[in-house]
Amino acid sequence: MLARELWRGDAARVRQALARRASDAPLEELIETDTRWRRVQAELEEAKAERNRGSKEVGKLLGAGRREEGEALRAQMAALGERIKGLEGEASALSARVAELELAIPNLPHESVPDGVDERSSRLERRWGEPPTFPFEARPHWDIGPELGIVDFERASTLAGARFAVLWGSGAALERALVAYMLDLHRRAGYREVYVPFLVKGACLVGTGQLPKFGEDLFKVEGTELYLVPTAEVPVTNLHRGEVLEEATLPRRYCAYTPCFRAEAGSYGRDVRGLIRQHQFDKVELVHLATPETSYAELEVLVAQAESVLQGLSLPYRVVTLAAGDMGFAAAKTYDVEVWLPGQGCYREISSCSNCEEFQARRADLRYRPAGGGKPRYLHTLNGSGLAVGRTLVAILENYQRADGSVDVPEALRPYLGGLERLLPEG
Repeated sequence: MLARELWRGDAARVRQALARRASDAPLEELIETDTRWRRVQAELEEAKAERNRGSKEVGKLLGAGRREEGEALRAQMAALGERIKGLEGEASALSARVAELELAIPNLPHESVPDGVDERSSRLERRWGEPPTFPFEARPHWDIGPELGIVDFERASTLAGARFAVLWGSGAALERALVAYMLDLHRRAGYREVYVPFLVKGACLVGTGQLPKFGEDLFKVEGTELYLVPTAEVPVTNLHRGEVLEEATLPRRYCAYTPCFRAEAGSYGRDVRGLIRQHQFDKVELVHLATPETSYAELEVLVAQAESVLQGLSLPYRVVTLAAGDMGFAAAKTYDVEVWLPGQGCYREISSCSNCEEFQARRADLRYRPAGGGKPRYLHTLNGSGLAVGRTLVAILENYQRADGSVDVPEALRPYLGGLERLLPEG
């Protein structure tokens, strides 16, 4: 969430930033409710002070034998007590509403983020690799996988409905190999691997910004307070909630594999074919915890690490900076890494790398103690896919396809597949 002193003291700046996001966040209601809460709180404190003074005066009057005056003042204090109860209830309700509205305000875009509301306004930063050319018409993965007998949408639909897939044989092995390859690559780069629960409390989702705004995209376990993780960002970012880390231990760089579960409530009609947008998918996530002074350097480290996976697999891609109105709720700046998919003739996002600055840290109470002393400060949190495993599998099927329907295995993955060089029809 935003610092209260920011929207209280510089509302014009916040309004301008939200306009860049094309956000309909309830800033004006927040400011109005906060003003009312502070006014009521001031009345409450004055009323309590008056009651304290009156109670002392009652004692003095009674002690001095002025019983009639003392009883009259006591009656006034009793009436004042009823007013205090009313003010306490009003202040409590207004305070709760302020806290609720604060959670609905998105992060402010960094000054380097381009204006615009969709991908058309993204800024191209760089490209890597040349899209392959084929002496045949490139096919999409939703044809390649089923024809090889390694991707099965029909049986998945029988098991769980739409937006699920069953992977058979070398398809399942390739998925597993990609997870191992990514984790090994990140560990060699100095990331600390962590295995986390795939279920989290609602407070963790509030901390990273999925709740309360995006509750419809989550799967909640009925009868519990637990949710299936939509991304490993949630449990990993919350690992140190309520703690105060030492600056000497920063930055901290973590990598984690989890399955991810998303209802995709807002994606009706989008990517209905194939593996691009599933209710369940695997992902290796990268999370950085850093100081405010180093977080934007860490963002460059983070995106370079995500890129290293694609480079190792020789998959062509590009990096873009998202426009202000196209970023996620918690992000201040986001790079999207987009892999080339020849079967679809376009680049598709395979990793979003974001600096959330202190937005998540304020919600999740993530702080560090400066090396030079002083009060604990809020951390800056960063996260990015390193990578989305299913989309990487898609990119391999489409970029490494051959005219006979087989698919070459990238050299970097062959050691994880017992030396397998090519995916052939099976089943």
